[in-house]
Amino acid sequence: MEITIGIKNVARELNLEISEDGDAVVASINEALAKSADGADGAVLDLTDTKGRRVVVPVAALGYVEIGADEPRRVGFGTL
Repeated sequence: MEITIGIKNVARELNLEISEDGDAVVASINEALAKSADGADGAVLDLTDTKGRRVVVPVAALGYVEIGADEPRRVGFGTL
């Protein structure tokens, strides 16, 4: 599943390919936002992609999170 994270005051987006399903990602985002709403100054969104890279974004800097559709990768050269 592909995820795009927009960060405030940064022109470039973060693009991640993760193995988790969409519901697990939404739960992680909601948990981070809830911590931030409770007054935790160090609330972060912590995700790990399929290559093992770990991305940690402060919740205060989040602009948006776009979650792609759950579809298997296409194989081959033809377009369907």
